[in-house]
Amino acid sequence: MVELYFGILRAVFSAIEERAIEKLKEAFPGRYVRNGRSSTARQLNTPYGVFKYRLARILDKLESKTFAPLPESIGLAPYRYHPEVTGKDGIGLVCKLSYRNSTEEINKVLGTEISKSTLHRQVQEFGSEVCNLPDLKAIPYRFLMVDGTKVRLQETDSNGKAKKVTMRWAWASFGERERFEPVGLWVGKSWKEIGKDLKERLNYSNLEVLFSDGGPGIEDNLLSEGMRHQRCKIHGKRDFPYILYMEGLKKKEQKPLKEKLKSIPAMNLKRSDLEQLSPEDILEVRRLAEKTREGFKELLEALPEDKYPKARAYIKSLSRGMTTFFDFWLENKEWIPLNTNAIENKFSLVKNRIWSIGKRWSERGLMNWLMVVTRKLFFPESWDELWAQYLGINSNLHFELTEVSYVWI
Repeated sequence: MVELYFGILRAVFSAIEERAIEKLKEAFPGRYVRNGRSSTARQLNTPYGVFKYRLARILDKLESKTFAPLPESIGLAPYRYHPEVTGKDGIGLVCKLSYRNSTEEINKVLGTEISKSTLHRQVQEFGSEVCNLPDLKAIPYRFLMVDGTKVRLQETDSNGKAKKVTMRWAWASFGERERFEPVGLWVGKSWKEIGKDLKERLNYSNLEVLFSDGGPGIEDNLLSEGMRHQRCKIHGKRDFPYILYMEGLKKKEQKPLKEKLKSIPAMNLKRSDLEQLSPEDILEVRRLAEKTREGFKELLEALPEDKYPKARAYIKSLSRGMTTFFDFWLENKEWIPLNTNAIENKFSLVKNRIWSIGKRWSERGLMNWLMVVTRKLFFPESWDELWAQYLGINSNLHFELTEVSYVWI
């Protein structure tokens, strides 16, 4: 697919360059001549990666200058056409593929033998039956991480606008330096419903730390006896100015309070800083933990409840979950994550695909698609096997020749 896509792009750019050169030659005989291609390839970001293309060069003998004829609208080169020779020609593309797989296998992959409704139904079945996350009680997870974001559905609200629901998911890890794996995915579910689902499918008594942004309902429904809560420091830094703005403080007025938050050790430490500390540095760790508690106390004193009730409540909640990693190290000599980047980075991959493929979904359709894309992105080692098993394909497609040509219409 990547080769085919880049082949089409290369043919389009080449066609535009050729047409532009011919028009210049026709309009100004003897003035313009081809001058090879640029030595350095220009780069263009595409859905399939970085596309590189060496621009054709034209020599203007009258001005003794060279330039690239590819139009500025392509986003790669300056536009140097004469007004009287520009036009709005279209390009017709012809793609020829030569393959050695059976026609039956090709049709199964490309869906040429089934209708749209059948294909839609099969994707629904694939998402709801094959890609669902199973019972995971046998896996000894220690850490749980949760997050969420808003998505738009096809359904409309009372004002006729697209209804928004929250998409949430959970990840779990075996321990320090172990990767986080997806253990739950929900659309339009409350934290109460999510907590119930996780407690049924995970060995919840084995979980030691919950990582989150501290949103309403998370602690009440996902924390169990013996678990600690580690708040994400990045969310803390990002959300605090927004809450201050809601309290009526403009950007300039927020600065002293933001500086106080920034000065708290737990809010500016990095994992690399912590990993340099050894068990012999126990006094330094205790000093940093105590300084963190004192910093939050000073910040709360700067936020009188009668003036800043929301900001004070937020910092009070944040302070309870920002020393967990200190306490955990003092007991276990293990450094746990300071933020939810492990889940957010992967979450962004899925979010980008939601917005690039479509912005409005049915709740069931979005859930099915999320199950499929989660399996594809985060369990790549089993994807090919699952794909072959589901579609009954015994081999990969092998394209022996990809040819892309163009004609002016």
